[in-house]
Amino acid sequence: MTSPYLLLRTSSPIGRIELQADDDALTSLTIERDGALPHDDVPERPSPLLESARDQLAEYFDGRRTGFDLPVRLDGTPFQRAVWAELRRLGWGEATSYGALAAAVGKPGSARAIGGAVGANPMPIIVGCHRVLASDGRITGYSGGEGIPTKLWLLGHEQIGFAA
Repeated sequence: MTSPYLLLRTSSPIGRIELQADDDALTSLTIERDGALPHDDVPERPSPLLESARDQLAEYFDGRRTGFDLPVRLDGTPFQRAVWAELRRLGWGEATSYGALAAAVGKPGSARAIGGAVGANPMPIIVGCHRVLASDGRITGYSGGEGIPTKLWLLGHEQIGFAA
């Protein structure tokens, strides 16, 4: 694993968060899992962009922010980028399903592939992959932080209902 160019860590109600960026955009947000972040052994290299991201995340967790105004670079396949673009259209408190995402990107019936793209999202929270539920409203998984408990916290924070 290569060291990130710019790096900043911050605390949150769902665990520590590691933010990475280049000179122009955020490139990654990772939520702590089992007490660890991918670059815990690397010194921080903050930047004004990373500090703005940290501040906006703090406002989000405090309930004072419902959207993010940050440049992001989402590197992935064309299919992944299309899915992430649809996720970016969702606002605070809005949810969608894997099937609805599949239809929105012109790939009806590809809910499993959609799940893979959602799980590969490099910018959770800022690109709200926690807002995706099964077609019947159930929670089927979450790749960020501690998994489903992290997703439950985020859904509750945004007051998004789900089926038990």
